[in-house]
Amino acid sequence: MKRLLVTGGAGFIGSNFIQQALRRREDLELLVNLDLLTYAGNLENLLPVQGDKRYVFVHGDIRDRALVEELFSRYAFDTVVHFAAESHVDRSIVEPEIFLTTNVIGTQTLLDAAKRHWKLEPDSKYSTEYKPGVVYLQVSTDEVYGALGKTGMFTETTPLAPNSPYSASKASADLVVRAYRQTYGMPVNITRCSNNYGPYQFPEKLIPLMLHNALEGKPLPVYGDGMQIRDWLHVSDHCSAILTVLDKGVRGEVYNIGGNNERANIEIVRLILDELGKPESLIRHVQDRPGHDRRYAIDNTKITGQLGWAPAYSFQQGMRETIEWYLQNPGWVERVTSGEYLDYYSRMYENA
Repeated sequence: MKRLLVTGGAGFIGSNFIQQALRRREDLELLVNLDLLTYAGNLENLLPVQGDKRYVFVHGDIRDRALVEELFSRYAFDTVVHFAAESHVDRSIVEPEIFLTTNVIGTQTLLDAAKRHWKLEPDSKYSTEYKPGVVYLQVSTDEVYGALGKTGMFTETTPLAPNSPYSASKASADLVVRAYRQTYGMPVNITRCSNNYGPYQFPEKLIPLMLHNALEGKPLPVYGDGMQIRDWLHVSDHCSAILTVLDKGVRGEVYNIGGNNERANIEIVRLILDELGKPESLIRHVQDRPGHDRRYAIDNTKITGQLGWAPAYSFQQGMRETIEWYLQNPGWVERVTSGEYLDYYSRMYENA
């Protein structure tokens, strides 16, 4: 990995990944961040790397074929890490089309550019010979597997059974990536992670939303009974796992990335209130969203056993550091919780 394209690098996970990659990889020659800067993209997340001469930001859309082709021609990437996606389930229920076009067509656009620029010369139209050392990594989600009962865990061989427009769009993108591997022999990997948390997370997600509302003394909207169970993964651990797959992963393989931290949503809400010294009377149960999956759990045996990766954060440590980060960065929170986000929040929760 010498010349890296990261898509969606101004978002929560992407910006954490860029910071970690530039910090850990002294041999990295170039990192280009292609981001459309939608509501969840924030260049402020990348202030720590602005002075790094290896870092280049490009404002643009992954669906823009001409732009993507031009970037591959100009920078000769050997690696792509594809984060860019519409990712919020609630928004996908209201506006599914943007999820399908961004998450599926955007993925195919990147794959097409990589396929054309990575093939060895001379080649035919149907050549499957690619330059050694290149890789396309698709960052996906455990939500593509659907929902679990009270027992069991998702493995890499669990059938895909998405239950929301968001997860259906991600599952579709994963299948396109798989097809390009099977048809063209492209050097790809897919990673599927559990729920992330940590610094720079946009406050429509559970943990930063509850933190922000609790600090403001506002009601904390909890869907249904709050007993939806998720496995929680610190974003730093997620980023280190992706770097591990780039370094050691077998091309063509899928790797599940989990934090070994199953928690019910209501448990996390209560933990946040307790840490902040706020009363549980702030909790307000609202109507559950349509098709809300009850439980996710990741079996990460493959990546831990075969590649030697393991999460470094305990949930207790990760939550303490996350809460502290938001307490120390009130200006960041204030700037991202204005304008369009407030309109969206009102639509989703005010009348629930």
